[in-house]
Amino acid sequence: MLESLLEALKFSPNNVALKLQIAKLYAQNGDYTNCEKQLYECIDLDSTHKDAKYELANCFYKQGKTSAAEVLLEEITKNSNNIKYLELLCYCQLKQDNYNDAQDTYKDILTIDHSYINEDFDRKLKITTTSSFDDDDDDDDDFADEDAISFMKKPDVSFKDIGGMHNVKKEISLKIIKPLEHKDLYKAYGKKIGGGILLYGPPGCGKTHLARATAGEINANFINVGINDILDMWIGSSERNLHEIFETARENTPCVIFIDEIDALGANRNDMNKNSGRTVINQFLAELDGIDADNDGILVIGATNAPWYLDPAFRRPGRFDRIIFVSPPDTEAREEIFTIQLKDKPIETIDYSSLAKVTKEFSGADIKATIDVAIESKLEEAFKDGIPKPLSTKDILKAAKKMKATTKEWFSSAKNYALYSNDGGLYDEILTYLNIKK
Repeated sequence: MLESLLEALKFSPNNVALKLQIAKLYAQNGDYTNCEKQLYECIDLDSTHKDAKYELANCFYKQGKTSAAEVLLEEITKNSNNIKYLELLCYCQLKQDNYNDAQDTYKDILTIDHSYINEDFDRKLKITTTSSFDDDDDDDDDFADEDAISFMKKPDVSFKDIGGMHNVKKEISLKIIKPLEHKDLYKAYGKKIGGGILLYGPPGCGKTHLARATAGEINANFINVGINDILDMWIGSSERNLHEIFETARENTPCVIFIDEIDALGANRNDMNKNSGRTVINQFLAELDGIDADNDGILVIGATNAPWYLDPAFRRPGRFDRIIFVSPPDTEAREEIFTIQLKDKPIETIDYSSLAKVTKEFSGADIKATIDVAIESKLEEAFKDGIPKPLSTKDILKAAKKMKATTKEWFSSAKNYALYSNDGGLYDEILTYLNIKK
């Protein structure tokens, strides 16, 4: 075939299409010298021939002349929707470790074709290959843009809206509220206001509500950050999201940043295989106490059900230096929670003491679920005549018998960590709660 085309070229020496086909055959045979020669001649004959320039870039790339290939591709991809051109450009950028440029090119490809799949690009440019590209995303929208104030709210709840937790409230008061009430004293000792508090305990025991109430208690801005607000499939974006959250807080002090499920963000780096996860943790640590981090007036509250998975660096003084166990509510607290939850609902005279006694080990979420079950039974009765029936103590006691304390499963796991992986007595409060002497 090559010999036949070369013979034909003698009779049509300026045939660009013929030269292009000959160049491709040379490339297939690994003869890149002759391939380049034919492609240069094609471009001399037609300087606007994009396919000839693409083939020349491809020839350069296969020879390791990546920079030369990238220059050609940047020229022909301007105002072009040719995925083939963009794909090779992305490979060139990856070859030269230009990950930011490669991400932008890959996003351009996905914008053109939402169904496009490239495992090489997914593996190198995404944190996960299971995430899909959302064409409604505006990649230029950082977490803290001009609309960032919309996710910052001053909560309308305070400690009076939380049942029990007196010891926890006291610790938070010493760490947060007192410093704000006595700024001059703290300033005199050169001590900054703010810092980090880590709340841990069984799920549903009010860690999120407690963080919100803390912000309400000091009339501070409150940023409720979910892991999905930080983690992003694009390399580098997670770190940028995290930085923008802290920057927004620094511009709006006093401010409470609450990060739920913080163990998903700050998992032990020794357990990580992916470099991307480690860089996010390093960024987080830098935001907490880095050289350029001025966090005066910022309180970072993290909540986790599994503190044992957190990187030990988080527990260093100056970061999360207060680790507070949020236990299931005691009898007094359960009574208060029932009182708060039943407020403004149609009820008879309620024996709150009896309800508190039969819901031992129930979390705040379990109590709320118990009341919901009781309400559903009352609704079934109300459907018959359309008249709301008030809740009675008997109704709630009946619902409580159908429920099981969700905290038991957590304690069965936590007990093992408290007994056998309790460096420095970090989990002694779990043992105290369980009445276990080590």
